[in-house]
Amino acid sequence: MHTPNESAALLDGIRVFIEPAHVRSDPDSCLNYGRDWTRLYTPNPLAVVLPGTVEQVQQLVRYANEHRLALVPSGGRTGLSGAAVACRGELVVSLERMSRILDFDPTDRSVTCQAGVVTEAVQNFARDHGLYYPVDFASRGSSQIGGNIATNAGGIKVIRYGLTRDWVTGLKVVTGCGDLLDLNRGLIKNASGYDLRHLFIGSEGTLGIIVEATLKLTRPLREPSVMVLGVPDLDSVMSLYHILRNKLELSAFEFFSERALRHVLKKGLHRPFDTETPYYVLVEFENPEQLHTDTALALFEHCAEQGWLADGVISQSESQVKELWRLREDISESIAEYQPYKNDVSVRISRVPDFLAEADTLLTQEYPDFEVLWYGHIGDGNLHINILKPVGMNPTAFAQKCGAVSEHLFAILQRHGGSISAEHGVGLTKKPYLHYTRDETEVNYLRAIKQVFDPNRIMNPGKIFD
Repeated sequence: MHTPNESAALLDGIRVFIEPAHVRSDPDSCLNYGRDWTRLYTPNPLAVVLPGTVEQVQQLVRYANEHRLALVPSGGRTGLSGAAVACRGELVVSLERMSRILDFDPTDRSVTCQAGVVTEAVQNFARDHGLYYPVDFASRGSSQIGGNIATNAGGIKVIRYGLTRDWVTGLKVVTGCGDLLDLNRGLIKNASGYDLRHLFIGSEGTLGIIVEATLKLTRPLREPSVMVLGVPDLDSVMSLYHILRNKLELSAFEFFSERALRHVLKKGLHRPFDTETPYYVLVEFENPEQLHTDTALALFEHCAEQGWLADGVISQSESQVKELWRLREDISESIAEYQPYKNDVSVRISRVPDFLAEADTLLTQEYPDFEVLWYGHIGDGNLHINILKPVGMNPTAFAQKCGAVSEHLFAILQRHGGSISAEHGVGLTKKPYLHYTRDETEVNYLRAIKQVFDPNRIMNPGKIFD
């Protein structure tokens, strides 16, 4: 930590090359920019800097190296792992001013944008040009492309379209040394050595700052239909997945529990059908001119005969598609007031049933007085477990209790060959548990990579590993 006089001098030095209005140290800015959605840590940044150009980012990183000033890159701050939290006097670097779409190539079906562009803006830009950017999630309206790339964001369409990594064909990054790298330049084929682009995708700002990205686009989904199905048990969820995936071109296969649904319904949405079941599956598939409706209905009847579902509904309009999707997408927002302790885990799809059974038994035993909500992108093996904090319980005590149980949960996960973080990153919250997914030899290689790109350890220090 710096003394007040040292801090003032450091910020005055930054104001020489970044406009004073964009170097902020007021309490509101420090609170707003110094945290993400975890709310588990008290923000305490030195200040917030909002560079407007790549050159200013480079100057800032070089200045930080000279003065050994820790930097925390900041996007939309919608993360859930504490990766964008500044709680140790770091300087927050927000790229929200760098929010322009720079280039569009209809032949390549690609768009180049600055890192501060909001995800939904890229989606809207693609739609306006008759194309589609398929990386999608509930925080699309506030998350930023740079943050999406830094965490290799997944979302609700991974089963068909993959992760952010699959859509990034070029990156410009400022390394922890202040060098500007122009990686892959939008090429589809490039067999000219190591592809450093993929080191920065998912690096959580620990190697440098992403400043520009070139993204692939694709054709839009053709008249998607959505089914919501009421399911009696977790085994039936997987039975539905196998048969529907083989017969329909799925773009999403999501699930959520009745407990999760009830929180969404409290916010004004309507139950999709009268029957209450322990679990629900949301399936989206292409259905141009209702071409696959008969197949979907026949599958519904077959699955009902097998006892795999108790009720269901299929969308009849575009507006109903959006309404049904809200049953799944609004869950996180609907439970935010309970300050949930979140686990975002993944296993191979074939391991989902066994892992779910063991994990559900553990959580039922360990949390008799807590409400536990399950939901997730089960079509890609990604499960979200949310434990809601009881009203009046001390947040620190709650987090400690949940953390102790996480040790047992991650031990189960390790036996099934899974990951402690499917799409939210490691950050601060999952750092103590990294050894359940990565062994010490592998982590040592990660440390060696960081040493190359960030020898003075100024880039998001303390995140992923110490």
